[in-house]
Amino acid sequence: MKILVTGAAGFIGFHLSKQLLSKGYTVFGIDNINDYYDVNLKYARLNELGVLREDSMEFYNGCLSSSYSKFKFMRINLEDKKELSELFENEKFDIVCNLAAQAGVRYSIENPDAYIQSNIVGFLNILECCRYNDIKHLLYASSSSVYGANKEIPFKTSHNVDHPVSLYAATKKSNELMAHTYSHLYHIPTTGLRFFTVYRPWGRPDMAPILFADAMSNNRAINVFNNGEMERDFTYIDDIVEGVIRVMNKPPTSGDLESPYLIHNIGNGDPIKLMDFISVMEKHIGFNAIRNFMPMQPGDVKRTWADTSSLEQSVDYKPQTSVEIGVKEFVIWFNKYYQSA
Repeated sequence: MKILVTGAAGFIGFHLSKQLLSKGYTVFGIDNINDYYDVNLKYARLNELGVLREDSMEFYNGCLSSSYSKFKFMRINLEDKKELSELFENEKFDIVCNLAAQAGVRYSIENPDAYIQSNIVGFLNILECCRYNDIKHLLYASSSSVYGANKEIPFKTSHNVDHPVSLYAATKKSNELMAHTYSHLYHIPTTGLRFFTVYRPWGRPDMAPILFADAMSNNRAINVFNNGEMERDFTYIDDIVEGVIRVMNKPPTSGDLESPYLIHNIGNGDPIKLMDFISVMEKHIGFNAIRNFMPMQPGDVKRTWADTSSLEQSVDYKPQTSVEIGVKEFVIWFNKYYQSA
């Protein structure tokens, strides 16, 4: 079975690729390696996948082999329909895990065009490639952000999500609608995965764990939004990856459904108060945080909380790694990676 992982140099894509390879799958990774955050972290992830950066170049060029015999990588933009179509035609993928996207809630306010191009145009190109290449299952990253101004908790996939509070969330909701249309018209099995605040080693530097750890380690203040009155359903990456792989191997069928289309939440199901998360980080970093309390940021939400019943019913799985264990593993990696950088 050959699996395409888009966003393979990204946080979740890297971990998914590595786990798939450990299970013996053939994996083809693509990524555009944009500079939304430090590209050296992306190169380091690829290096962990056996793809060495060419010393004379600032980018990966063409299709590169890896020290993993079943992994290849190519730098590609999802917006490049011609190159993407050629890749699908040449490689004959069985399953597509589309994790590539322009990430970040706050950045979507500053640079909306990047989100439309990557998350809408790019996703349309993925759908078109799946349509014409007999893809057995398309999985794609959605987000807990789609719940937006929803006040019902925990968040259920049956809840109305028509009130996003950021453009990023709007693009993810759009992806779900687009996938449903293609499932309905062309009978492509699609599964959307609403991820809830994913963290672990190799995470994005614009997210809270690295921002907090870096500030604490260097005696700088951390920004605590909404004066600390926030809760997040922090989900450890290993739980996310396990859920993705289980779902990957169980594509939806039409059955009683109108279309072979599903949506799942993947979250821990146990929201943690932001101040408690900071306390756990202080314990493992070994420094007390200097707190800079700030108001709620535009596009942000006060609480996330995943109802994972559809995931449990479909693939008999519920994420369960505790924040205590997850943060400990994250800090071990953070100290090793950033102190040696």
